[in-house]
Amino acid sequence: AAQLGKLDEAVLAFKKALSIKPDDAQAHYNLGNVIKNQGKLEEAMETYKKALSIKPDYADAYLNMGVTLKEQGKLDEAIVASHEALSIKPDYAEAYNNMGNILTGLTFSKPSREIHKTIVSLLDRKTYVRPKDIVSAAISLLKFEPGLQKCLQLADNEVIEGPEDIISELSELSLLVKLMSICPIPDLGLENLFRKLRSSLLLSISDITSSSELLSFQSVLALQCFTNEYIYNSTEEEEEAIVALSKIVKKSLDKKKQPSPQIVLALASYKALNQYEWSNSLLVNDEIEDVFTRQVAEPNQEAKLKPLLPLLDNITDEVSSKVRDQYEESPYPRWVNTGFSSKPMSISKTVEAVKLKLHNDKITEVEKPEILIAGCGTGQHSIGTASRFKDSKVLAIDLSLSSLAYAKRKTEELGVENIEYMQADILDLGKLERQFDIVESAGVLHHMDDPEAGWKVLTDCLKPGGLMKIGLYSELARQHIVKIRKEISDAGIGSSDEEMKSFRDTIIVSEKDHHERILISSDFYSLSELKDLLFHIQEHSFTIPLIKHYLDKLGLKFCGFERKQIVSHFTQTNKAKKDPYDLDKWRAYEEANPRAFAGMYQFWCQKVG
Repeated sequence: AAQLGKLDEAVLAFKKALSIKPDDAQAHYNLGNVIKNQGKLEEAMETYKKALSIKPDYADAYLNMGVTLKEQGKLDEAIVASHEALSIKPDYAEAYNNMGNILTGLTFSKPSREIHKTIVSLLDRKTYVRPKDIVSAAISLLKFEPGLQKCLQLADNEVIEGPEDIISELSELSLLVKLMSICPIPDLGLENLFRKLRSSLLLSISDITSSSELLSFQSVLALQCFTNEYIYNSTEEEEEAIVALSKIVKKSLDKKKQPSPQIVLALASYKALNQYEWSNSLLVNDEIEDVFTRQVAEPNQEAKLKPLLPLLDNITDEVSSKVRDQYEESPYPRWVNTGFSSKPMSISKTVEAVKLKLHNDKITEVEKPEILIAGCGTGQHSIGTASRFKDSKVLAIDLSLSSLAYAKRKTEELGVENIEYMQADILDLGKLERQFDIVESAGVLHHMDDPEAGWKVLTDCLKPGGLMKIGLYSELARQHIVKIRKEISDAGIGSSDEEMKSFRDTIIVSEKDHHERILISSDFYSLSELKDLLFHIQEHSFTIPLIKHYLDKLGLKFCGFERKQIVSHFTQTNKAKKDPYDLDKWRAYEEANPRAFAGMYQFWCQKVG
């Protein structure tokens, strides 16, 4: 109430100032911010418009218009406002962050080449957004391009005769080229196009004249195939051509002659260069540099990092060992760029931003939090958390050395210095004899033999009053996945690359509803993520009543869900201030919206005492 009183006083003060000086754009802008904080979004919008009528190049006003429009659910308009802010102020970090937030989950309804450029600019900055979060929005925008529409229609033919014209058309689309180089493309039409182009480039290699445009496209195609872990199936004809071309390359290198970049890039789109015995004999030139870096130099760097990573204790639990083996073979996920905070916040500011309900405020007094990430995978989680909390010190553990080496390489590449990595099983964390201010574990406990036992260990690692963030699979949201996993089990389908790709191809052409639903998941479009999605050796799922049971049993209090979009939708029908912290209300909400937690339940809780 006191805070609301201050906002009311601020409104009166700004209105008084404007009565004296009505053409003060900054005062209108500040008034809009206060009104927005009162929840009066329409009134705030009018105030920002007034500021812009006085000062048309007011980037801050466009930014906050974008934020307000997003909160109103007017995403198309929010994109335009954020784009205007960036047109005025091209290096505006907050506007890029807001653009990334708006694009997550958006489907475009009309074309805009200008927004193409803005998204490319956003992706070029590398650390403002996870490409995976905005790739579907970007694809929906690209689908308006007549050139791409024509290429997709041509790909519907059995084979592509002469790929040069299609490549020339696609090369004009800088947004598509950018996406191909940094993240898996979750779209079956584009996948079909890339498969056909890859095949045509391989099988007609002697008939295609090399050019800088061709080699540039071959490079991004090879990067796309590497990033999605060669999820596209290949024919016997292609396999025979790969063997023949590989022999040609080896003979050339044996004679001290470098192979043509065209051949090297064609091979790199079917198998990582470091899988060929001759890869380290290649002379790296401009044409193959990007592919060589990603497919040879970086894996070599990870191999050197592996023996340097500390081990807490030998992993002896049977299920933990099997899970470790899965991720040693398939580090999860393979990523190039990620989003992280350029402005770390204190715990109290983070609690305020996420709107968590604390049961003990003492945690907000911690200025230099010690944080445990239990199951960090390839490092996106640990890097995100290390950048989120001001003056934090992070210990990130994982079962898989391959994943940890990937995480360590990316952490060093990004210049993040407050993370220590260690190979460890959650079940052994008591041997650390340490407690942490914050413990985070997302997508991990449900892959343990006994999730409750793992959760108990994590709770023991948390200081009294400390905060814990947990991510768990929803039983309700994953019914179609459970059904597919049963089909896989009943059919005796294994998890070799060939078996997974073959089963995936049957899903793609299936018309069964639960098969079609899986196509929406971005995890369906890269091999390690597909393995995690449908072929994991150990998986449990949870319900909200079961989560409530475990929280009570472990002495933890629910503080709120993390994902703002879900919370925003929930509060449209659950309007009381206490509702977002009532798990019974959330149970009713999920029953009415069974796909709400299709990703995971991601929530915060606090250790009482």
